[in-house]
Amino acid sequence: MAHEDLLAATEFFSGASHEVLCTITAAGHERDLVRGDLLFREADFADALYVVARGRLAIAIANPIDNRETVVSLMEPGDLFGEMAMLDGGLRSAMARALEPSTVFEIPYAAVLAVFTGQPDLLWGVTRLLAQRLRAMDETLADSVFLDVTGRTAKRLLELSEGADEFTLPVTQEELAGMVGASRERVNKAIASFIRLGWIAQHERRYTILKRESLRIRAR
Repeated sequence: MAHEDLLAATEFFSGASHEVLCTITAAGHERDLVRGDLLFREADFADALYVVARGRLAIAIANPIDNRETVVSLMEPGDLFGEMAMLDGGLRSAMARALEPSTVFEIPYAAVLAVFTGQPDLLWGVTRLLAQRLRAMDETLADSVFLDVTGRTAKRLLELSEGADEFTLPVTQEELAGMVGASRERVNKAIASFIRLGWIAQHERRYTILKRESLRIRAR
């Protein structure tokens, strides 16, 4: 996919003309990452935003006491991230780490700000993206309040399955625990209970959902 098309598909740049997209992409470049590479760390200076061209990255926050990560969100092809510091001038609020071989398209803030200054109506795309971020944050907060670890594990497995009955878990058990917001042991205990109930089958990182509706009910 051309870089212009990649940007046009994001909410952030959805209102930009082809000429504007060409101007922005001319200032950017691709960065290739291998699994485990840190694109940036929490509290790093920020001067660019990113769009995932291939692969998958985790946006995570590390516990300063034991360094255990909480995965805030997964960034997949077409997702844009790293824009927050451009809007408030702050530092990175979380880390971004590649979960598999990935390519991101890096765009300097300066190129984006120059376009927004000349065409402020494009900021509506930014507003829509921020609204999506707030909705996702509200849902995560509600999950942490109203769902126990078993319920959150069921919900994350359903999300990671992307509607398929058979899928390979795209993250490690430790990373899944970070997404759930619990210890690996408690998440593994929840998965073991799903297997015992006959809701899922598991062989290493390969999962088969046998009773999707049961998982859905448990995830409510």
